Amino acid sequence: MIFHHIRSGWETLKNAFSSTRSLFGEKLRTLFGKKLDQDTLEHLRALLFEADLGLATSKDLTSKIEAAHLNNPNATSDQLIDVLKEEILKKLENQPARPELKKPHIILIVGVNGSGKTTSIAKIANLYKQEGKNVLVGAADTFRAGAIAQLEHWAHKVGVDIVKGKAGGDPAAVAFDTLKAAQSRDIDVVLLDTAGRLQNKEDLMRELEKIKKACDKLVPGSPHEILLVLDATTGQNGLDQAKTFHSFTPLTGLILTKLDGSAKGGVVVPIQETLNLPVRFIGVGEGMDDLQPFIPSQFVEALFE
Repeated sequence: MIFHHIRSGWETLKNAFSSTRSLFGEKLRTLFGKKLDQDTLEHLRALLFEADLGLATSKDLTSKIEAAHLNNPNATSDQLIDVLKEEILKKLENQPARPELKKPHIILIVGVNGSGKTTSIAKIANLYKQEGKNVLVGAADTFRAGAIAQLEHWAHKVGVDIVKGKAGGDPAAVAFDTLKAAQSRDIDVVLLDTAGRLQNKEDLMRELEKIKKACDKLVPGSPHEILLVLDATTGQNGLDQAKTFHSFTPLTGLILTKLDGSAKGGVVVPIQETLNLPVRFIGVGEGMDDLQPFIPSQFVEALFE
């Protein structure tokens, strides 16, 4: 799906990665200005790893640079960086396509507390609303009264309806009521919030399964998307989170938040390679328009600009 009413993704990403580039892009250019011997290649591998690209990806990209140098010993810094861009883009583009929009289209949002889950729901609701879609949010994180109040605040701010239950209530019941309301109100898109942290993994698994069954009962085949919200500043810990949630409930995609902070952004690559999970949205600021669809080509250009 294409969202038309967002600010220039390229400019926003470029601004968000301003600190990242000073640590990554400029160091690469300096490194490629040296003799490309084994010591330099080792420094390159370390630099790529520091950018949260992960060990396997860093080794692979370093071998690609070594091969490019052997093929063209006179390659310039910019030419070698172009090789990195091309290889990273290949990894990011080789992902499943976004599922076709159903009606109602049910999206289950999961993630740990503090990752930006609730605000991401509001921003996604805003994107769909700008596309002319009728949006409904469901406050199925009943384990924290604050989560319900926070989602209600954002729903009112965006101007979309919300279905909520009582704190401590059954999350699956809230999901069921939300979908019933969606069917009666001719809703296009439903966004369901879920608990970010339960007492143990078994609790989390059980609650997610109950929510999924409640969705499927009313809208067969739903939820159509299960998106994990990850805080990009957590780096490689984000990969561990993705693996954990993916083992509980098959994810269909990721929302990467806080790329405007200290995040290096490279963690996108190993997560997609390891789990075959595409990044659907990225957060590059606190404003309502600062969540945008993930476009690999823009991401790669902004990372190296």
